[in-house]
Amino acid sequence: MRKAEDDYSVHSGHTDHIISSYATYEEYLDAQISAKDLYYLEDENLARQLVELGYRGSGETLRREEFETRKKAAEIVRVQKAKAMHKTLASQGKDLSESPFLQELADREEMVRNGKLTSIIFIRDRNRKGQEISGYIDYAHRLKTEHFEVYFERKKKLLPRPTDLSFYNWETQTPTSNPTPNFQVIADNEAGLLFKNKRDRKIINVDPKADPGDNSRRVEIKSPEYMQIVIYDHVTRRKA
Repeated sequence: MRKAEDDYSVHSGHTDHIISSYATYEEYLDAQISAKDLYYLEDENLARQLVELGYRGSGETLRREEFETRKKAAEIVRVQKAKAMHKTLASQGKDLSESPFLQELADREEMVRNGKLTSIIFIRDRNRKGQEISGYIDYAHRLKTEHFEVYFERKKKLLPRPTDLSFYNWETQTPTSNPTPNFQVIADNEAGLLFKNKRDRKIINVDPKADPGDNSRRVEIKSPEYMQIVIYDHVTRRKA
């Protein structure tokens, strides 16, 4: 009985991760289609059908009805949580005069929380072991999953993690990348690392020599407590 409960818990947790990571069922199917599949099939819709039928992808594929039902349920929970959230911003009333970076985060907090703005934070610094690390953080996702007061009170330092959009440890040479509810990571690309906004499907290019993309801007911030900080702001507009 215990094993059955554990198996259900693992499956449920995996399903919840899928629901939170993909904005649409088509996006979920596309994530399981390889470049090789498209090369041989030459038809994106056929490739999606094969994934939906379980002939492609890894593990058991969620049916469209289950995906959409869970997606609606997750949205109801999200709205309820948003309504229940304390209206006071995490940065409100905090003295941020000694940290230009935290001030920049505070300036964006309200717009990011209400969905009018998404921001990707690039940080390069050292961890507690003295190892140089860098990564791209989905600010909105972190705001929703953490108590940010500790960062604004400077009790804790905001650093990238292996669970963020992108993370790299320069000493161990360990890279990781993960989708979030707001962004899809496009790593295997000639243009380098790209992020696709899941709401309006616009691409954010983080190459400092390139244009960041439509409705996006790149802001470099000098702050004494970090080696390097860049914020990529994207004004979200839902695709019609």
